[in-house]
Amino acid sequence: MTRLAAVVLAAGLCAAAAAAMPARAEYIEMPGAVLQGLDKITARVTELTMPNGQTKAFGGLLVRVSSCYRRPPEEPPEATVFVEIGDARQNPAPIIFRGWMFASSPAVSSLEHPIYDIRVLRCISR
Repeated sequence: MTRLAAVVLAAGLCAAAAAAMPARAEYIEMPGAVLQGLDKITARVTELTMPNGQTKAFGGLLVRVSSCYRRPPEEPPEATVFVEIGDARQNPAPIIFRGWMFASSPAVSSLEHPIYDIRVLRCISR
């Protein structure tokens, strides 16, 4: 009987703690992203402003932004972008990177290329 009472008490405490915690806000979908490209050979940095669904050339790469999400203003800033990057020197251009990139943590998911670096700066505001 005491074991059952302990389980019920623990479940009640967990439910109370969950109710007391503020709900996390959902990410907000944005119309596009601003990426930064670095040519490691020339040390040239270029900002790429890209609406969702658009493809742009950067050096020998083709960069496509599929979606961009940001946190609400009351939370710590973060931009999350789904990017596809292809090698434009080949026809058809094979995808060399496909995945989510994070503005606050560029090393978590990054393009590994000997000449170019691509990173997320922010989402485009509406």
